[in-house]
Amino acid sequence: MRFRHADGTTVHLAYCTNVHAAEDLAGVLAQLSRFGEPVRERLGVDRLGLGLWLARPVASELVADRAAVARLRAELRTRGLEVVTLNGFPYEGFHAPVVKQAVYLPDWTDPRRTGYTVDLARLLARLLPDDVARGSVSTLPLGWRTPWTAAHRARAAIQLDRLALELAKVDASTGRPVRVGFEPEPGCVVENTGQAVRHLADVDTDWLGVCVDTCHLAVAFEEPAKAFDLLEEAGLPVVKVQASCALHARNPRDPSTRYALASFVEPRFLHQTREGAAFGSDDLDLALGGGLPGHEPWRVHFHAPLHADPRPPLSSTRPVLRASLRELFGGATALTDHVEVETYTWQVLPDAPTGDAGLVAGLAAELGWVRGELRGLGLEEVA
Repeated sequence: MRFRHADGTTVHLAYCTNVHAAEDLAGVLAQLSRFGEPVRERLGVDRLGLGLWLARPVASELVADRAAVARLRAELRTRGLEVVTLNGFPYEGFHAPVVKQAVYLPDWTDPRRTGYTVDLARLLARLLPDDVARGSVSTLPLGWRTPWTAAHRARAAIQLDRLALELAKVDASTGRPVRVGFEPEPGCVVENTGQAVRHLADVDTDWLGVCVDTCHLAVAFEEPAKAFDLLEEAGLPVVKVQASCALHARNPRDPSTRYALASFVEPRFLHQTREGAAFGSDDLDLALGGGLPGHEPWRVHFHAPLHADPRPPLSSTRPVLRASLRELFGGATALTDHVEVETYTWQVLPDAPTGDAGLVAGLAAELGWVRGELRGLGLEEVA
């Protein structure tokens, strides 16, 4: 879906397909008919944006076969779907039985990460609709925080310089600019916007910037207004925002709250848990096992559906998402033009939806919620 801000910016809204398990072209194409088109039809729109996740194997398949790219582009067009952004954070294996910290590999010290991201940019330049100004790719926040030595920093700086040069070449050869946003996440080298400013101080901001995930923003207990002001003052562009919510536990010492939190412990994804800015645990089970004192509210990196709270006594950080959208789009100037709903945890929710129809309904409800928020901020939906 597309919206027009008062400043004339076209704002693109999509949902991220890393919620679907597919690491070959056949699987990606099947997603379009099983989920993408039905979500579009449920929303009653002629065009729906997808934030495609193209794992390393399918990206390699597409890079090697121009006809396959043309087939994907044609299938998107036939089904009323468009792609202006890619999620390049997970490299592969995102729906393995256990992912956890493997999602941060390879990190930005490794040339494989650069090669993958550049391939995504090249593919996106060929998938962009003709009337779209630019594309975006989100990526991990350099790597997990340990180990991260001076040698790691130096190797990563070399890769980021190479990335910027390659993105400039993509633009020069295709006329389609693609920018990359680094996504702060608790537990990583870049956990929050302050660390983004510090670690990305020397990057080429024509091509590189930040992807703000509002779940991560909330887990870090950041105030949206201060966070976006900090990025703006540093000249770091918000390449993309991922609309997402975390779990919020007001009283983590309450037995009913702990029982509810325990239902979200699962083996696939990492669920970093924070108690204010001072205390943190790398996973929810560790927090419940005594890793956090429990005197103050907890926020958990578990992407919760945007439109509905979990069962009491838990809630979501929807107020942080709403405040973030207000900061991004409620002023005279839009601070970004790509919004991606990224609730990849539908299948591991305690009350996971049943079958394709349940997931389609949930994705459409999330997009509908964001649509209503953007309209409420004065953006005009455009065909």
